[in-house]
Amino acid sequence: MSAEADTGGGAAAFFDVDNTIVRGASIFHLARGLYARRFFSTRDIARFAVMQLKFVIGGSEDLNDMDSAKTMALSFIDGHSVEELVAVGEEIFDELIARRIWPGTRALTQMHLYAGQQVWLVTATPVELATTIANRLGLTGALGTVAEVRNGVYTGRLVGEPLHGLAKARAVEALAERENLDLARCSAYSDSANDIPLLSLVGHPCAVNPDAKLRAHAKAHGWRIRDYRTGRKAAKIGVPTAAGAGAMAGGIAAAISVHRRHLRGSG
Repeated sequence: MSAEADTGGGAAAFFDVDNTIVRGASIFHLARGLYARRFFSTRDIARFAVMQLKFVIGGSEDLNDMDSAKTMALSFIDGHSVEELVAVGEEIFDELIARRIWPGTRALTQMHLYAGQQVWLVTATPVELATTIANRLGLTGALGTVAEVRNGVYTGRLVGEPLHGLAKARAVEALAERENLDLARCSAYSDSANDIPLLSLVGHPCAVNPDAKLRAHAKAHGWRIRDYRTGRKAAKIGVPTAAGAGAMAGGIAAAISVHRRHLRGSG
């Protein structure tokens, strides 16, 4: 029985977020929104821009960049309340993320919902933002990286480890036990070879907008592949077009330049 035909309780679908549901890295979109609200500096947003550009051009995640992004994210939410970040996250979804949802992947989430299955986001992005994305898309829920909170305020430390790689697979195993899910009937979707442990966990894995390593692995194992990126080169080698990446980098540089001129003018 195919994943598409598997209906009812006991089955679920698990979706990565970055470059699977959302074009680019969601933590960068969050950073842009927080930067506009003066949570942190121009230097910080420039560092995020470099990470995002590498992610878009390379089509894969860099663990060192992920660690840097995690450290930066924790530093700029330290001392802020959960209520504040959730409210800002909802605004940022509407301003920046909504238009970057891949229509093809969103259609896959709806297919599973219509089949009566649970649909979960499983991502290294902060769980608050992941939950906002899940809520906006009408999904069951989200698993994400959890920051420590005391008295409703972030401490700047993590609870456990970032939800990445093997940690995703372990989190889904725990969720499956809690929700009485049969993983052999479940589906998982991701763009990254780092999520091979998660994809291997379910009966119906699917590579979405895959990086080169995941594409090769999926072909070797007979997994489904869905690529919603545009451009002949992107379709052929599995990465976004250089022109698109360059345009994004130019936009980031322009935004930083405008902000600097604004600061000089108001000084």
